[in-house]
Amino acid sequence: MSVAEMPSPPIRVSPASNGMMMTGEEFDAIDDWIDGYRYELIHGVLVVSPPAGIGERSPNSYLAYLIYSFNESHENGAVVDDTVAEQEIKIGGNRRRMDRAIWVGLGHKIRPLEDVPTIAIEFVSKSSRDRRRDYVEKRREYAEAGVKEYWVIDRFARDMTVFRGMDETLVVKEGECYSTPLMPGFELPLAKLFARAELHTDTDE
Repeated sequence: MSVAEMPSPPIRVSPASNGMMMTGEEFDAIDDWIDGYRYELIHGVLVVSPPAGIGERSPNSYLAYLIYSFNESHENGAVVDDTVAEQEIKIGGNRRRMDRAIWVGLGHKIRPLEDVPTIAIEFVSKSSRDRRRDYVEKRREYAEAGVKEYWVIDRFARDMTVFRGMDETLVVKEGECYSTPLMPGFELPLAKLFARAELHTDTDE
């Protein structure tokens, strides 16, 4: 049976819906989800993932603090339009969800599903499947969507890989600070970010 012949998705989508086939339009029309899970549409298949563990959420929250502090106190901070966690992005028929999105230099109120994030950020999980998704699949898809920088923050390798499209790659080590030309004056101290994750290594792998 083709995707077009599949019945419409149920009114309420839950983890039990994982693997269901649907179109992007059907995915976009769903308005009743079981909270606390991540829902993505990949090549016509609904993928339901458990929520991020605290070892990812803690450094993600700290990153938000650094961005907001830059936005509010630095002379160049106004370049940041907004940043949010768990942001959906449309890439052709796929619907991906990134750990954090940053919009830079748009100068208007963000339209979350229309304005492509300037910077996409993922905090890598431990499984090899998730690592391939973050380092390979999402790099290609985010570049296709027009994301200017894609940060892969890896608390297990203790480094961050910055992808600028498909042509440029930069690896930032734990003891270094990352500065991006997209936010002049902003500095990301990786050691402090990983220290937040380290607080939870015994409870969240």
